[in-house]
Amino acid sequence: MGGEIKGLIKVCLSVLASLCYSYFIVSKIPKGKFRLLSLLPIFSLFVALPLFLSTAILSGITAFFITWLATFRLALFSFDLGPLSTGSPKSLLVFIAIACLPIKIKPNQQHPSRQEPHKPPRLPLNFAVKVLAFGVFIGFYQYKELVHPKIFLGLLCCQVFLFLEVLFSLCSALVRCTMGLEVEQPSDEPYLSTSLQDFWGRRWNLMVTNLLRHTVYKPVKSAAETVMSERWSPLPAVVATFLVSGLMHELLFYYVNRVSPSWEMTSFFVLHGVCLVVEVGVKSVFSGRWRLHWAASVPLTVGFVVATSFWLFFPPLIRAGADMRVMEEVKVLLEPMREKIPLLPLLNSTREQLLLFDLSGRHK
Repeated sequence: MGGEIKGLIKVCLSVLASLCYSYFIVSKIPKGKFRLLSLLPIFSLFVALPLFLSTAILSGITAFFITWLATFRLALFSFDLGPLSTGSPKSLLVFIAIACLPIKIKPNQQHPSRQEPHKPPRLPLNFAVKVLAFGVFIGFYQYKELVHPKIFLGLLCCQVFLFLEVLFSLCSALVRCTMGLEVEQPSDEPYLSTSLQDFWGRRWNLMVTNLLRHTVYKPVKSAAETVMSERWSPLPAVVATFLVSGLMHELLFYYVNRVSPSWEMTSFFVLHGVCLVVEVGVKSVFSGRWRLHWAASVPLTVGFVVATSFWLFFPPLIRAGADMRVMEEVKVLLEPMREKIPLLPLLNSTREQLLLFDLSGRHK
């Protein structure tokens, strides 16, 4: 643990120094290729930083916050685009927060959106409910060997969603309390998505969606317009965006697992990109003539996302034991709370009794 803390300190100091360099020096270089060249050493450093950490949680968070988010935002910054652009003056602290935290600052004029009649009703899942649900799923994780594999994958899917929601909410609260900035919601109830376009474009992980839109989708679409009509140019841009997302997920989970990629995650995202293109085409054919009610489209959409994640997304994580590593690390973090929370020893005792009952039944 002492070595991990030292590694974390090195990572934090390296990120701080890199972003100070970007704020004070790189911002004075004219936008374009020269500013991009001045950031190449920072990009190389950010790719290497997760390797200084050994725990799955810290490696994964560092890879996501720094290797992915900060690198992509600085790449936009090199052309004076994105949230770090010099168009709006920022303090150093705000620059650092925007660069490496999973947040999106609200614009000055924010109009409340009205609930559209064809959309499913919203569910009151606030931060406290999500934290409580995440804790419950951690408790149930102890019964992995007693649960059907498909049910376990469903619990793992919910746990990943809740972990990201809690993590993003904590980052948003930190920025709101320390800097007084209002940030947008990280997700918009993705379990109520009515289509793949709705899930990936308007509900799930909106901060990453916006980042990929500016770093991949728009440049590819502009390039595609030089060789095809404007009507068809979004199609290769969508597939390219999902391909980049898949490759970044492979990189993230390499830092967590430290095993060679199986490319199943890339296949998962490419599959969804192709299916989204097909979905958009079908919508254009039936536009204004026929539309599924949300009571049918929500189960179909969520079911497709969950089923394909069972097939391609989660298996490489489980094979590498990443889920068990994360849970062991969570247990270490919760160990000081065992005596303060009577429920934890009770869960362990119940688990042991159920295991004995299960083994005795199998023996018979």
